Formats: sequence, C-alpha cells, structure tokens
Amino acid sequence: MKHSSRIFVALGATICSSIGVVGSDPSIRPRGVGPEFSKYYKDSSTFTCISNPSVQIPFSAVNDDYCDCPDGSDEPGTSACAYVSQFSPSDFKDDKVNRTPVLPGFYCVNKGHRPSVISFQRVNDGVCDYEMCCDGSDEWARVGGLKCENRCKEIGKEWRKNEEKRHKSLTTAVKKRAELVKAAAKLRKEVEDRISDLEVEVVASELKVQNLEQALETVRANERGKVVKGQNKGKVNVLAGLAKERVEELRGALVQVRRERDENLVKVSQLEAILSKFKEEYNPNFNDEGVKRAVRAWEDYAARGDTGSDGDETLDRDLDEICKPDSENSGIDWDHWENEQDVESEIGLLYKVAAYLPDSLINYFEDKVLQLRSFLISNGILADNSGDLGTTESRAVTEARNALSTEESSLNRIRSELEDQKLDLHKDYGSDSVFRSLKGSCISKDSGEYTYELCWMEKTKQIPKKGGSTTTMGTFSAFTTITVDEQDSNGKVVPQKKIALEYTNGQTCWNGPARSTKIVLECGEQDEILKVTEDEKCVYSMFVTTPAACEEVSKNGNAVRDDRKDEL
Repeated sequence: MKHSSRIFVALGATICSSIGVVGSDPSIRPRGVGPEFSKYYKDSSTFTCISNPSVQIPFSAVNDDYCDCPDGSDEPGTSACAYVSQFSPSDFKDDKVNRTPVLPGFYCVNKGHRPSVISFQRVNDGVCDYEMCCDGSDEWARVGGLKCENRCKEIGKEWRKNEEKRHKSLTTAVKKRAELVKAAAKLRKEVEDRISDLEVEVVASELKVQNLEQALETVRANERGKVVKGQNKGKVNVLAGLAKERVEELRGALVQVRRERDENLVKVSQLEAILSKFKEEYNPNFNDEGVKRAVRAWEDYAARGDTGSDGDETLDRDLDEICKPDSENSGIDWDHWENEQDVESEIGLLYKVAAYLPDSLINYFEDKVLQLRSFLISNGILADNSGDLGTTESRAVTEARNALSTEESSLNRIRSELEDQKLDLHKDYGSDSVFRSLKGSCISKDSGEYTYELCWMEKTKQIPKKGGSTTTMGTFSAFTTITVDEQDSNGKVVPQKKIALEYTNGQTCWNGPARSTKIVLECGEQDEILKVTEDEKCVYSMFVTTPAACEEVSKNGNAVRDDRKDEL
C-alpha cells in the first residue's frame, strides 16, 4: 500500500513537471498562462474552471488539447478552446454556465523582450508570429515540422534601442510642451496688460469726446453771433433764423420763470394764512418776546398790503400773448423773413465797386478788401465759410465737428479691440492654455492630389496640387476627447482617450453637409500631420503629433519611466 502511494506521488510529480506548477516563474506555470492568472493553477491535482467553479477536472486535463471548461480556461496553451464564446452551445445540463472566454489569449513569455498575448486561433497555426511571440512558443507543436527559432534576443535589443529613442523623444516633447506653456502664459499676460491699457484708453477717450462735444456746442454758440453767409441764404435770412432761435430760447425761459412765480405765489398765500391764524390764536399773556416780535412784524407786513395775492391782471395778459407760439396771424411771421430774398453781401458789393475804378487802382482795392475780410473774420465779426461754399456751417464749426467725429471713431475702435481682447482672454486654449502659443501657426502634408493644411485654432484647408481654389475644411470650434483602441505593453487592446480639436462649418459639399475636420492629437516631438482620412462624405480626420498633446505624459512622468517589462 505504501509502495502504491509512493508510485502515485512519483507519477504526480512527473505530471507536474510536464505541465508545470504555478508561480511567478514562467518555467513552472502551465504553457500559455500569464502571471496574473497563475493563482488559478496552484492545485496540482484538480483544476477548477475560473468562471464556473462548479466545474472541476483533473489537473492532467489542463492543456490536453481538449476543451473541458465552458470558459476555455483549461486550455491556456492550445487552440482547443479558440471557438469558445458566450454564444457557444452548452454541453452542460445547467444552462446557466458562463461561456464567456476568461483568458485574453496565449501568453508569450518572450524572455529577453516584452511578454505579449496572442490570439488562441494563432497557436500552432503553422506561422511564426514573431511580432507577438518572438520566442516562437506559439508554435510549440511544430506543425508540419515547422520550428520557430527564439529571436527575442535580437528583436528585444532592437526594440530597446527604438524604445530608448522614443523615451528621449518623449522627454524632449515634454520639455517643449513646458516651453509652450511658458510662452502661452506670457501671451496671456500680454492680453491682460493690453486689456488694462485699453480700459484706461476708453475712459480717456470718453472724457475727450465729452470735452469735444462741449467744445462743439461752444463754437456753435459763438458762431451764431457772427454775420453768416451761405450759398443760398443771405444775411437777412440767416439773421432771421438766429433771431427766431433766440426768441424761442427767451420765450421758454419766460414760461419757466412764470411757472416758478405762480408756484411761489401759492406758497406765499399758504404762509400768510398760517401767520394770520397764528396772530389770531396766540396767547398775548405769555411773556414771549420772540413771539410778540413775530406778530408785530406780520401786522406791519399786512398793513403795507404786500400780500401778493391780487396779482397784476394786465401783466398776466401780456405774458399770455408773449408765450403764444409765433404764426402768420400772431407774433412774428418768421417764414416771411426766413424766405426773404437777400441782396448781395456788403463784401460782394465792395468787389463790384472795383468795376468803376481805374485799372491802376483795382489790384490795390482788392487787396484792401481781402485785408478787411480777414480782419472781420479774425475778430469774430464775420464767419469764415471759405472752406466749403456748399454749406452754411462755418469753418470753425466744421473743424470742431470733425475733431469730435475723429475721436468718436477712435473710441469705437478702442472699444472694439477691448471686446476682442476680453473674448480672447476667456477663450478655451486647452489645458494650461498651451494652444495659445500655437495659434496661427500652420503645418501641412501632401496626400494624393491635395496638400492638407492645419492652422492651429483657426482653419483647416484642402489645397489642390495642380491648381484650383482652396477648400476650407472647417474652422476651429471646440476641444473634445475621443476613445481609440490601442495595444498596451502586454499586447492587449485597450481603449485610450485622446485629445481632439473640432473644426466645423467648412465649405458645403455638393449635395452634402458642410465640411468638418476632427484633429486627433498624439504626443510627439514635432508638429506633424501623420495622415488624413475621409471617414464619410465631407467628414475628415487628421492624425497629428504635437508637444502640446503631451499633457498626460508630463503629469504622469511616463516620458522618463522605463516600462520595458521583460522576464530576463
């Protein structure tokens, strides 16, 4: 009995040595098992299906090229369970078993290089898959006499060489991103400083506009008192207009004074009533000298009859007449005077006098007339309209108006720039505002019949190589993120988030939508367009490398981290 037991133990040891006992050492793990799954293969006598603990098989059935477990976990080193999926038919009475494959694939140790995982379908398929299994372990059965040599030493050496270059490139890219962030911060500070300067300029310009408005009104008022001559109106017409304006001002002032007078009369009447009642009701027996003096003053005032309550009816009638608007039948008929045909101006008549003078005196006379005119203008007696014969506005008024107009235009320009700068300050330029330092710079790539151009934060374009019009593929609108599938260091396909820029509202396609471009960014040492694709009609994708996209690398320190995982 003991002898039989010793034989069983020896047989068990032989089996374990052939299929492997678990552990982190790949030499004692079953073929095709990765270190993260080694814990499920510890029992050397019985194997429990990973996703179906109710199903147990002898450990000798592991990697026997027959699929026993519904989840395929008993065949990590063969292709026997390659067909297993959640839709596979069940051979078990309990239809609730989990038939979803639990293993990611055949684990290639790749000693001297990085470990990897390969699909079970590619195990013993007669092809050396060196890009995944450089040690040739995926063809362990040597189907058809095929022998895949272990090339991990040279492949690993080349990979490490390239990986070193990649790490150096990433390190450089991270440094470049830091420089871009620094430049972006400087540009942002310049925008903030410019906003501060513009706000001061706006206040100063607004004050200047106010002063020029007042100056214009002052010049207008001064010019009204001068003898003005226009192209179509004579002195009588202009003086009539000025007189009418002045009369209207005085009439308005008179109406205001009369209104205030009436209000004051009402107040006086109310006060008189109060004082009269006070005189009648106060107690003279109180020895209050102040009250007695007030009563005596009221009695003197009442005796003089200066109560102002009667009013002057004649004066009010005269005021009523004066306050009536002027018309043809009442007041002054301004239309008559404003439309009066004026005679030639005195200066013009003086020029005509020259026609009656001898030739020897004409030049002398005209010079004196010009001197007289200049004297009248310089002393504010005659308005200077010599600049524009088509207007009745004097040169002084025109100059004041032009100065105001110029300053108003300047104020509008400053306000517009201030608004643009504020919008730019709050615009999204990505994390750390890094793309602020790239704004306006462009990169391009030739592809087929076109050259594709990307201008950061502005536009994307499609330029025909053989001539023709440039097509706008979109204008920058927003930042976004997308998810793409990539292989990790173990060869697994995992989703990765990427920064992307949306360029929308490009030129409209023929019978199609407006063009748009999605810029998918990858961390890289240089700004470079890798490829351009048209995913659907007029919807494009550009795959671009740039140091600006090295944010996660910079934060996680991956640029200098050595993630070369091998099992040397």
